[in-house]
Amino acid sequence: MSADTDGPLSGVRVLELGNFIAGPFAGQLFGDYGAEVIKIESPDGGDPMRRWGVTVDSGSLWWPTIARNKQSVVADLRDADDLAMVQQLGTECDVVLENFRPGTLAKFGLDYSTLTVANPGVIVTHVSGFGQTGPRSSEAGFGSIGEAIGGIRHTTGDADRAPARCGISLGDSLAAMFAVIGTLAALHERTVSGKGQEVDVAIYEAVAALMESSMADYDVAGVLRSRSGGTLRGVAPANAYPTRDGSEVLIAGNADAVFARLCTAMDQPEMASDPMWATHGARGEREHQLDGIIADWTKTIDSDDLLGLLREHSVPAGRVYTAADMLTDEHYLAREMVQRFTSRAGIDTAMLGVVPKFSRTPGSIRDVGPVLGEHTNLYR
Repeated sequence: MSADTDGPLSGVRVLELGNFIAGPFAGQLFGDYGAEVIKIESPDGGDPMRRWGVTVDSGSLWWPTIARNKQSVVADLRDADDLAMVQQLGTECDVVLENFRPGTLAKFGLDYSTLTVANPGVIVTHVSGFGQTGPRSSEAGFGSIGEAIGGIRHTTGDADRAPARCGISLGDSLAAMFAVIGTLAALHERTVSGKGQEVDVAIYEAVAALMESSMADYDVAGVLRSRSGGTLRGVAPANAYPTRDGSEVLIAGNADAVFARLCTAMDQPEMASDPMWATHGARGEREHQLDGIIADWTKTIDSDDLLGLLREHSVPAGRVYTAADMLTDEHYLAREMVQRFTSRAGIDTAMLGVVPKFSRTPGSIRDVGPVLGEHTNLYR
């Protein structure tokens, strides 16, 4: 990927106000797509993400990724001169992205109603725990709380255990993605009206938006989705199965035609026409028994051989990857999903590439994790 490629958001200017993940990950995505992202950081250490996650002597290994393609400008919003600088930037940017507690921007004259006087086309994108309105809007809200209230914690984990979480900051990341989607929609509308607007993303709503028909299932049919481990109840086979060499391979053979091909691969073609297994409903009723039959087969085969056999029979499957697998996987490498850069601290670091791929105006990683205040003098 060319390091100087203009992405699809080239020419868009984003002012990033906020810390941690929900706002800054949105800023990362804007930067990946070619926008100019000016990140405001406090002088007392900057964004805590500089110190979060796995750290080495020079700081966080996460920072070069979440801060890539951004400029770092130090400003103390309690200082009149610094605040004036940031306010001026707000009048010059297409987007102001923030994840403070609702009401904070107004205290500094950076709210939409103030900025729009001088910059009528500005889009102010808010990311918060509970949104800008409603009885809980003033409460602090972290991604984990949004995951709980949004419903995904209730459906994650094993049925006989407490709710689990996935091993990433899912709520924050979902909110960031909806922030990008909403902002892009507002930018498009601005081409028609010439006017900006506010985009209000609540973390709990970003999570709830992914909960499929679970609300209707309960409201109409009285069916309450709950935790079901590594499967979805009634959808079988669709699970991770052990292999002889100690790996786990996810097999998704729940569609009737795919299941028939899986049965052929297992050298048990008769299962596909057996009433116990022939239909989606029948397999769902006996999912645990079916998983046992498949596991008894997969654990006699090494993972590479199993994957080859399933590929030969057009059965969707994949090894359950760790980061170590991603770093060496030929498909990841072919699609430039493993990128290597030298951080400001001189550390060669791998990071995931840009998603999605654009055929004509590809996004790019042009720079990684600036040092605190590296670009401040550009705006003073």
